[in-house]
Amino acid sequence: MMLRTIRWCRHPGVMGSSRRSRYLARFAWIIGALGAAYAVAAYVLVPALWSRYEHRPGLAQRPMVTATAQGIPGDPLNVGLVGSREEVVRAMAKSGWHAADPITLRTSLDIGVSVILSRPYPEAPVSSLYYEGRRQDLAFEKPVGHSPAARHHVRFWRVAAREAEGRDVWLGAASFDRGVGVSHDTGQITHHIDPDLDAERAHFVRSLDEARALARTFLLPGAGPTSNGRNGEGDPYFTDGDVVVGVIDPQLGDAGPEPHAGRKPP
Repeated sequence: MMLRTIRWCRHPGVMGSSRRSRYLARFAWIIGALGAAYAVAAYVLVPALWSRYEHRPGLAQRPMVTATAQGIPGDPLNVGLVGSREEVVRAMAKSGWHAADPITLRTSLDIGVSVILSRPYPEAPVSSLYYEGRRQDLAFEKPVGHSPAARHHVRFWRVAAREAEGRDVWLGAASFDRGVGVSHDTGQITHHIDPDLDAERAHFVRSLDEARALARTFLLPGAGPTSNGRNGEGDPYFTDGDVVVGVIDPQLGDAGPEPHAGRKPP
């Protein structure tokens, strides 16, 4: 009976030691898991976010939607370039984009005739949009087919002088004109855009990438995700709201004389 009691009294010590071992093992596992989570967050996730979104204090708090002359919200900003005016013009020309002619009586008649007769007019004018009260500084287009009724086009505004890497920053609104029709809001004759602005943004960046005009690209937060937006002509659009900015390759400036930058107004 005494022997049995002594043996029973030894069991708690053995059980306590085993329990402590399990606690220590569990504690070590938790510490290891926390360490692994920290390593993934600090060395993978956060750097990935910083590479996806550039932090540009000079561009913070800016509106990311254009407006018509009447103040109606227009196309959202979805693209950008970093480089001088000459570099922007050269990069766009090398990528197959044409500088748009200014809107005059002559160019307005020319584009009307070109649409009706399906004649090429690769420098056809584009309507004006405004950003922070200023009309676009530059406008480019890339024709699709023979008529200027369908075309890729983009407007640019210089928003910061020597802000990024000591170079100018340009923000732009790129969209695809799918045809000519009547404005949903004013009844005027106008181009209607394709609603998928992200597809046009991808086309814009791809055209410059294929021409090897860009050194790299980065993202900026734009107008934000929009599933049922309307531009100044009442056309619907949708977008994830990001702005893709391309940094023009500095060596592009050695590619020859500056290309034609559009017909000058009389």
